[in-house]
Amino acid sequence: MEIINKYETVFVVNPELSEEDTQNLIKKFTDLIAQNGTIENINEWGKRKLAYPIDDYTEGYYVVVNFTAAPAFPAELCRIYNITDGILRSIVVRPEK
Repeated sequence: MEIINKYETVFVVNPELSEEDTQNLIKKFTDLIAQNGTIENINEWGKRKLAYPIDDYTEGYYVVVNFTAAPAFPAELCRIYNITDGILRSIVVRPEK
């Protein structure tokens, strides 16, 4: 029996990207999550002020995705976030029950 856990990921996209590039990045990550798990909810918060500057940016485009996947997938997702241009910050957590 395969173990499946619930996760929540938040990623912040560079605000200087065009609308098309931003949507392409969102699609890239939602497709990746869908291939490796099941998406429960996608919530685009849009451009928001950052709590602190990141690489001299004070705004970012926020996206929240709730999904279920095997325990090995979040590490791979974080690795891909870290090597993707246009992603300012990201986090993957298991929400409390």
